[in-house]
Amino acid sequence: MTIKIEYFTDVLCIWAYGGQVRIDELKRDFANDIEIEYRFIPIFAAAKEQIRRVWKAKGEFEGFNQHLQQVAKNWDHVPVSQDLWTKVAPESSTPAHLYLKAIQLLAKQSEISNLPLKELNGRTLFEEAIWLFRVAFFRQGLDITRSVVQDEIAQQLELPIKRIHYLIDSGQAHAALHLDEEAWHNYKVPGSPTLVLNDGRQILYGNVGYRIIDANVRELLHNPDQGEASWC
Repeated sequence: MTIKIEYFTDVLCIWAYGGQVRIDELKRDFANDIEIEYRFIPIFAAAKEQIRRVWKAKGEFEGFNQHLQQVAKNWDHVPVSQDLWTKVAPESSTPAHLYLKAIQLLAKQSEISNLPLKELNGRTLFEEAIWLFRVAFFRQGLDITRSVVQDEIAQQLELPIKRIHYLIDSGQAHAALHLDEEAWHNYKVPGSPTLVLNDGRQILYGNVGYRIIDANVRELLHNPDQGEASWC
């Protein structure tokens, strides 16, 4: 039996950046038992407006930067740039999501490998692309909405850049991203990051500890009918 997990994030979400270590561990512990479907949601689709609105009384961009620096102090494994949202402030996460959806489509269409690779710490090419996008923004302070930055990451992974551009220009990546947003609404996903299991009956949102994630997956594996929709 394979457990399907839908993983909803915004690529500009620091909690998803810091939480990547849990996804890597989940894959190692349940390599043959789970299938992760990566979905992107528009938390930072209008990034500057979002920050101005939420952080208006707390220093706006400078206040948000200080918040991110404080959060990162708790994580030795994921350093962050001092320039986030002050010197580097992406307009929207959507261009990065579209680029990543195009890479995901390449994997689904078997145009690139979708197998875990040792040299990528057990990640697939698509999973490594997601990680490198986050590293480029959070660690290196680069604007990952820029096509030049996106193409450099794709080149680093030896991905077919022309095919990626075609999947975006043709609208196929847009259609795939729309399906993510439909699932976001259907499950009423509260934010990023969120793990959805058991066809939406189990939702783990936010900075959830690994033992909680592990327990949920093990329960489904041991009791596959747990949480089945009631007939009454």
